[in-house]
Amino acid sequence: MLKNRSAGIYVIISGVIWLLVSCAGQQTVKTKPIPITENPAEHVNLLNKDLSNARKNQFNVLAPDSFAKAEKYLNSARRGLERGGELSDIFDDVSRGRAELKKAEGTVKIVRKELSDVIESRSLARAAGATKFENDYNATEQDFLYLTSAVENRNLEWARLNQTGVSQRFLQLELRAIKEKTLGEVRELLQLAEKAGAKKLVPKNFALARQKLIEADTVISKQRYQKEAIHEKADEALFQAQRMGKIMQLSEKMRTMKPEQISLFVEGILQEITEKLSAPDMRNESTYLQINNILGSISALQNDRQFMVQKAKTDQAKYEDMVEKYQADIADMSRQIAALEGITREEQASKEQLEEDKRAVEARLAAERKFNQLYNEVQNFFEPYEAEVYKQGYQLVLRLKDMKFPVGKAVIMPDNYQLLSKIQKAIRTFGEPDVTIEGHTDSTGSEAVNELLSQQRAESVLEYLVANRTLPADKILAVGYGSLRPLASNATPEGRAVNRRIDVIIKPRVAEEAGAGSG
Repeated sequence: MLKNRSAGIYVIISGVIWLLVSCAGQQTVKTKPIPITENPAEHVNLLNKDLSNARKNQFNVLAPDSFAKAEKYLNSARRGLERGGELSDIFDDVSRGRAELKKAEGTVKIVRKELSDVIESRSLARAAGATKFENDYNATEQDFLYLTSAVENRNLEWARLNQTGVSQRFLQLELRAIKEKTLGEVRELLQLAEKAGAKKLVPKNFALARQKLIEADTVISKQRYQKEAIHEKADEALFQAQRMGKIMQLSEKMRTMKPEQISLFVEGILQEITEKLSAPDMRNESTYLQINNILGSISALQNDRQFMVQKAKTDQAKYEDMVEKYQADIADMSRQIAALEGITREEQASKEQLEEDKRAVEARLAAERKFNQLYNEVQNFFEPYEAEVYKQGYQLVLRLKDMKFPVGKAVIMPDNYQLLSKIQKAIRTFGEPDVTIEGHTDSTGSEAVNELLSQQRAESVLEYLVANRTLPADKILAVGYGSLRPLASNATPEGRAVNRRIDVIIKPRVAEEAGAGSG
């Protein structure tokens, strides 16, 4: 609730008023009928994709009532599809869900315009890690939902009147998060390092880390609303403190080593990299020459990779041109044959339609065979403990069982690289499909924290795939569902472990071809 007592009473009174207004002025949501001849699975999948996009764009908090109704209709349509329900009921649920989503879209536009200040403050607080303060953050988040619900239920004046207070509370949470999460950790690292003798062991790095802490603290104190500068300075201070700690650990280790052991240690690191790159063994040369050898090998690999990417695009373009030419030649020959046979225009049109229908059926069957063939291939990429691979209509789901993140963080650790490499291979097996990365958590902690963490983890996987040129950024979507879609009970440690997961949904072009003719 809002902090001061009068505001709290006002929330209750205003809440009752807007509830009465919304009930009295409730409008029937207009739905657009779907022809019963359409493919129900395609419409359900499309609504699910649209709702995923909407959730990523915060529709669930900017238009909570309409979004919740849209999700309710989607779940009802899914159940009907799974149980073989009446097509008319499934299409009716999809139509209602789409109508509620359309209504939510209109509300979101108004909310973003009228509550822009509090939305920005909320985003800054979340980005700074304010969800860590669960009780205070959840109370402010609830007040934010009161604002958006008020707009949705035509109580705009009340929302305008109360947004400033909520905005200020988000800003206070942001500042607190920056100081406690980032600078607090820096101070702790510096204190521990100083006790361990960092001033003598790594004086330059210790002084640099402390200077960065002072700079960050000064920016926060004097330029509180210079958000970019605050984040930049705070991140830099944390980086230097962590770096100083690692240098200190290495220095401690080397302090007990003899000069020859240090030289062999450095040589071993360089040689391990050299072997991985299949570069020449140059341990008989100077250290600097060995480093240049490694850098040159990396540069050559990058150039080769770029060449192969470009070559693949060129080959694909040539193949598509060739297919187009052959299709044109076949169509031309068909017309010539028809003319020679003396077939009338009407008969020719009928014949061509039959041939087109036949080709469509053959293409759909070929597409389904290809999809199943590739599905079987991808299944063999993964060990049982790494991932579950299964079909969901004409989509492929990779449920990553061995994708582990540090507690409460979204950082991809080196242990996950091998699994991510297999994910890349699975995606590339289908060419350039559409991919959705879904993040899921267990129910431990608040939903706001879980939703943000799951979104950040899904985005980390997305960024890895884009950075490694698996797919263009516009072909991948990352969505965090928090604990909303559990697979097992959260009452046991085993169930919670199952629910903490990343799902990769692959929708290849071949699946679209297979689904297009199945209605």
